[in-house]
Amino acid sequence: MSAGGGTKAIIAALAANAGIAVAKFIGFAITGSSSMLAEAVHSVADTSNQGLLLLGQKTAQRKATRLHPFGFGRDRYFWSFVVALMLFSLGSVFALYEGIHKLQHPSELDSPIVAVAILVVAIGLETYSFITAITESKKIKGDVSWWGFIRQSRTPELPVVLLEDAGALLGLVLALLGVGLTTLTGDAVFDALGTIAIGVLLGIIAVILIIEMKSLLIGEGASDADLDIICDELAAGKVQRVIHIKTQYIGPEELLVAAKIALEPQLPLDEVAQAINDAEQRVRNKVPHARLIYLEPDLDRSIITTP
Repeated sequence: MSAGGGTKAIIAALAANAGIAVAKFIGFAITGSSSMLAEAVHSVADTSNQGLLLLGQKTAQRKATRLHPFGFGRDRYFWSFVVALMLFSLGSVFALYEGIHKLQHPSELDSPIVAVAILVVAIGLETYSFITAITESKKIKGDVSWWGFIRQSRTPELPVVLLEDAGALLGLVLALLGVGLTTLTGDAVFDALGTIAIGVLLGIIAVILIIEMKSLLIGEGASDADLDIICDELAAGKVQRVIHIKTQYIGPEELLVAAKIALEPQLPLDEVAQAINDAEQRVRNKVPHARLIYLEPDLDRSIITTP
């Protein structure tokens, strides 16, 4: 996936969340709803997160240096990991704190109809952002399930935005339920419970993102399908077989392939070089993101017999 689709989804989410955050803070100032405050802080966190994702895309484009010879592609993984931590700290922890505080010290809501109106508008804006993320994700998702896409994607931005938007929509529904039930019953405990539910929801999403981004930061290899294609393309021409192979993503669109390959015995040096070049080209034709390929020629000692 090019960064373009991810950038479009990020910008849509950033614009929606920035406007929603302002509206929610106004709603909190008018109503005093803890659910509204938790959602406002959640939107601020989401807006900051989208800014960090854009920063990661920008810094990842820096040219390789002697200190970082493979470039800075993993910057996108690092900033996505920071996003997950912010979602947990600013979103989940604050919502849980505010909900528990409100549960211990309940207070009536002022002008709850204002909160309801703001939440309904926010749901509409978040739906637009969510649909944009889904549309961009479908271009690269393939036949895997949405959960499989989130777990297997080597491009961090779209899974992050998808989970953030899904969490934002569910959080808005929970806030709407909390405010609505408090308005109908006159019992502020429902507003507090809605806030706590938002905190739990954001915590779950944050933990999922932390686990996935940690895995990408440590280094993930090619998918099983891509690995099979790479091995098949290597083991052709004058290459007898792949003795062993290791792969690792050093950026969302840059796969490193290192392999020891068995060549036909007694090949002249120029034919060895050509066989390696041909093998690299075959792999790149089928797996374009395999940009760095290092092949070590060897003999297939498993079939060499001694006289």
